[in-house]
Amino acid sequence: MGIALGQQATPNTANNPQRAAMNKQIEAVRRQATALGLRLQLWGPAPAPLPSIADPPAYACPPIPDESVAPIIEGASKAQSVDASLLRAVIGQESAFHPCAVSSKGAQGLMQLMPEVASRLGVKDVFDPKQNVAAGAQYLKELLDKYKGDLSKALAAYNAGPTAVDQANGIPDIPETRQYVESILGQLNAKPPPDAGK
Repeated sequence: MGIALGQQATPNTANNPQRAAMNKQIEAVRRQATALGLRLQLWGPAPAPLPSIADPPAYACPPIPDESVAPIIEGASKAQSVDASLLRAVIGQESAFHPCAVSSKGAQGLMQLMPEVASRLGVKDVFDPKQNVAAGAQYLKELLDKYKGDLSKALAAYNAGPTAVDQANGIPDIPETRQYVESILGQLNAKPPPDAGK
């Protein structure tokens, strides 16, 4: 579910619902910035229309500052009994701390929630960092419980979906998913799964 820089938007708002959604996200992020007591210039103005698809844009908003995201992560960590460093690593891998990130598959926000997951978990504004991280932590906790604390499987399911993990009876043979799991385990100094290199 992670996203690379420049993947989430294409030009021409009138003919591109994703671009129109990004403009809406920018406004949501600005409202959240105000609620968090941040100066709005941190978020910058909305980007100008893009000239061509050959020039992919960077994220429409900069990463959320650590002084703003740290208490959000700590709160979600305590509420769900999920390690804060795990949440931080997942956010870093998923969105690089860009609260308005949208993947080509439709995952949204800091923890790149798919719309159906966000809806099931009662998220009203997926681009609100607090709501996004709270729901992402809850979903990660569900996956950890489902896989009886097996962090590798839980992370693989967060990235590729539980169905893919169940069908593979482990980490699916998807290069992006294997890299995702290995990267986060590496950040946490956790032992990689025995079949990670296959």
